[in-house]
Amino acid sequence: MTVNRPPLPPFTEQTAAQKARMAEDAWNTRDPAKVALAYTMDSRWRNRAEFLQGREAIEAFLTRKWRRELDYRLIKEVWAFRENRIAVRFAYEWRDDAGHWFRSYGNENWEFDEHGLMRRRIASINDAPIKDSDRKFHWPLGRRPDDHPSLSDLDL
Repeated sequence: MTVNRPPLPPFTEQTAAQKARMAEDAWNTRDPAKVALAYTMDSRWRNRAEFLQGREAIEAFLTRKWRRELDYRLIKEVWAFRENRIAVRFAYEWRDDAGHWFRSYGNENWEFDEHGLMRRRIASINDAPIKDSDRKFHWPLGRRPDDHPSLSDLDL
């Protein structure tokens, strides 16, 4: 039995923004099992040059990701939407275990099924080393505060 994950397609400007914020909030938990529940059982991903299929593979990928990308903080912003698809741009900051900071920029194309689960995610991402003094994402780990500037506000 599939459970609905509102908002459901077709998306409006408001529901696309809500879906993006829900995804951002989930990813900022850094909880692979929780995040994986937003995807269909057979969801297909391209993340950089890695190709994945299924929740189990997604959860394993996210586990590896957040072991490497420490102090991860993410902001997503809707770029475009239509029917059951949403395109977002994002930036996240993280550090490696040696203490070097990075800002990763990218775009994602999402396709949802009728239950609001993501069945396809295509992500293109670039990493840029940054100095600690250049960081812009300073909220406590977890959900980004509502009053924190958006990517557009930060000119990213």
